[in-house]
Parts: sequence; C-alpha cells; structure tokens
Amino acid sequence: MSDHEQQQSAPSRGKVLEALTRAERKVFTRPAPKSANTQVKFLLTRLKESARSLAERVGTSTRTIERYRAGKLKKPQKRLQAALMEATESEWQPQVRARAREQASTSSGMMVEVTAYFGFTCSGSSDDGRIRTITTPLSPTYVKQILKMQEAGATEEELHPIVAAAITESYFTEWGTRADGLRADFTHVQSIDFRF
Repeated sequence: MSDHEQQQSAPSRGKVLEALTRAERKVFTRPAPKSANTQVKFLLTRLKESARSLAERVGTSTRTIERYRAGKLKKPQKRLQAALMEATESEWQPQVRARAREQASTSSGMMVEVTAYFGFTCSGSSDDGRIRTITTPLSPTYVKQILKMQEAGATEEELHPIVAAAITESYFTEWGTRADGLRADFTHVQSIDFRF
C-alpha cells in the first residue's frame, strides 16, 4: 500500500477526540522534543521498538528512520514531521497525563467550550434547536465515562451522546434543579475544547 493510500484509508479522528487529545497535551510540564533527530531517538527508546516498526508507524522507510537517528537527516517533509510530532506527543509524559485524567475523573472534572447545533427533547415546551456556544463544567462522573470510552477506542459518534448528557446536566438542567426530563443532543460540531 502506498503512502497516499494509507493516508486516504486512515479515518479522521473527529473534533471531540481531537479536543480530548489537545486537553491532555496542555498539561505537559515540559515541552516535547521538537527536532526530528530527538523525536526519533525518544520514540525508539520509549517504545523499545525497532526502526522498522517506528517507520511503519510514521509512514516512512526504515532507512530514513536510521538516518534521522544517526543525525544524517535533519529536516523532514511536512507529512513526516507531523507524524513524528504526533507519535512523540502521544508518548510524552505519560505520568503527567495519567495524573490529570485521574484528578478530572475523581474530583475536579473538566471544562468544555463547544459551538454546535443543540436540539432538545423534553416533556413540555423548550427552545427550538439552534447553533449555540456553551462553556460549562463537566462533572467528574461524566468525565470518567468520557475518558474510559476514549481509552476503549470509542468513535466520535459514540462519544457525542455522553458529552451531550454531561452538557445537559451542567448547563441546561443546572445539575437537576430545573428543566426536569430535558435531553439535549448536539450535532454539527463547529468547535470544541476541553480543559483539565
């Protein structure tokens, strides 16, 4: 399979999954390696992988990986540079990320800012669905469910209902103090950002 075919067949991650990844990376206490040489050395050491398996992971040849490790190559093409950065950041500071996830799941929760189309179902009357920008805290109970689903490989479509339920509880029903029975769903996500 060519590099182009691999790129075409790779599914896009979706806005919610990307936002969760960005939130994790914002908690880093030190910046991840930036140069291709240090990224390759870090990944080979961290993953205890061969140059061949790293090459397959980032979509290049084993020889290219060896040349970056030896310092013979310095500046990768944009596609390889992005793949190396993604792989490095996904492996960088696992304890820091785990601590942030644990705290958000048990005590602090997360903030979410989302711009999407929200529609409603409830007994009684409600506003018609429309595009809204909402910033609200999410309870640790929902954060725990969202993060577990992310770890289990949930799709974007599988995450939408739980994120919508978390937003409904904190924003629309104010933790169960009003609008009893309201259920909000969101689609057409324009932007979303999580903060630990």
